[in-house]
Amino acid sequence: MSHFTSIKTQVRDLDALALACVELDLKLQPNIPCRGYAGVHRKAERTISLRGPYDIAVDPSPEKDGTYALTTDWWDGHVAKEVGVGYGRLLQAYGIHKTFREAHARGLRATRRLEADGSVLVTLEGGSL
Repeated sequence: MSHFTSIKTQVRDLDALALACVELDLKLQPNIPCRGYAGVHRKAERTISLRGPYDIAVDPSPEKDGTYALTTDWWDGHVAKEVGVGYGRLLQAYGIHKTFREAHARGLRATRRLEADGSVLVTLEGGSL
């Protein structure tokens, strides 16, 4: 029985996703099986290897729109402990790294500050916005 669930995301930059994984002490690896409940494995173009019993598959979205789907087994909260509910912490880190990469490409300096509520304030400076 498979418990894998896909969530459509706006992940378009695999380098920014890899940086987000590094920040969360995870690994984004090509062509390794993604682990799920009861020893079930599924093929994945890329897999985010987690410390717990399950992983996250990263595959091109079926819509072929340049985005990537994240697929995992949410059973028993193992994945949520590492990346947040609905991939919250992973997608937040991805968004920050994507913003920093885009800012750098435009000659801007980007800084970030963690707020008390867990949100991140990103500030861009320099060049012409």
